[in-house]
Amino acid sequence: MLERIKTLLGINDSLQDEVLSIIIENVEGHLTYLLGKDVPLNLQFIITEIAVMRYNRLGAEGMKSELVEGHRTDFHEPKDDFQPYLAIIENEAGKGKEPAGRGKVMFF
Repeated sequence: MLERIKTLLGINDSLQDEVLSIIIENVEGHLTYLLGKDVPLNLQFIITEIAVMRYNRLGAEGMKSELVEGHRTDFHEPKDDFQPYLAIIENEAGKGKEPAGRGKVMFF
C-alpha cells in the first residue's frame, strides 16, 4: 500500500516513508473503528485515497480556507474524510448481522 500511495503522490525516494506509514496506520485504525472489524481487501482503496488526501493537507491542518493571488482553496474537517464512503462502510459493517427486531423461535 505504501508503494501505491507513493506512486500516486509522485514520490520516488524513501524520505516520506515514516510520515506516510503513520498516516496509513491512522486511516486504517479509523476505518477499522467505523467497520467494527478488520478492513477487508475490497475496502483497502478507501485507505489509499484518504491517505493521499491527508498527505496533501500536511502543513494546512486546522485551516478552513486559503486565498492566494486569486486562487482559493477550501479545506474540510478531517472527520469528514470518510463521508464519501459512508454508504460502503455501513453496508460492509452490517454484513453478517441479523436485521434489527428480528429473532428466531424454536418449538420443541
